[in-house]
Amino acid sequence: MSRVGRQPIVVPDGVDVTIEGSSVSVKGPKGELSSRFDADMTIELADGEIRVTRPTDQPRHRALHGLTRSLVANMIEGVHQGFERSLEIHGIGYRAEQKGKSVEFSVGYSNPVMFDAPEGVELTVETRTLVHVRGIDKQAVGEVAAQIRRIRPPEPYKGKGIRYRGEHVRRKAGKAAAVAG
Repeated sequence: MSRVGRQPIVVPDGVDVTIEGSSVSVKGPKGELSSRFDADMTIELADGEIRVTRPTDQPRHRALHGLTRSLVANMIEGVHQGFERSLEIHGIGYRAEQKGKSVEFSVGYSNPVMFDAPEGVELTVETRTLVHVRGIDKQAVGEVAAQIRRIRPPEPYKGKGIRYRGEHVRRKAGKAAAVAG
C-alpha cells in the first residue's frame, strides 16, 4: 500500500465534507472547494476521517492512490487554514506597490509591470520588497507565485530579482574574479 495514500485525513471542526461518488465538496470558514477524482478511487468519510482506497495494485492505481489522498487533504487544509507563498524582491530600486487588487512591480524594466490577481487569490504587499500570495487553492497560489517570480527571476551574478522567501540563489563569480583566479 502507498504510505501517503493509506494515511487517514482528519476532518477538523467547522469543515463540512460532501462525497458523491468520485466528486468531493469541502466547505469551511475560508471558502468552498469541489473537485472530481478518478472513478476507480474509493473515497469514504467515517468517524470524522476520510480514507482513500484503491481497487488493485496496478501502477496506475498506485499512482492515483497517493495523489487523490494528497489533493483531498489540500482541499481540507485550504478551506480550514488557507495557503500562503511569500516573495522577496532584491535589487536597488526594485519594489512592489499595491494598486487595489493588483500589484505594480518596478523591477528594472523601462515601465512598471502590473500584475492582476486571478479570482480566489489575494495579493498583499507587506513592505516594498515583500509580497504575499494567499488563497484556499494550493495549486492556484503556487501558480500565481510562480508567475510573479517569472516577471524578474533572480540572476546569479548580483542576486537581483524576485525570489521565494527563503530561496537560496547560487551566486557566480564575475569575469574579473574569473580572470584574477
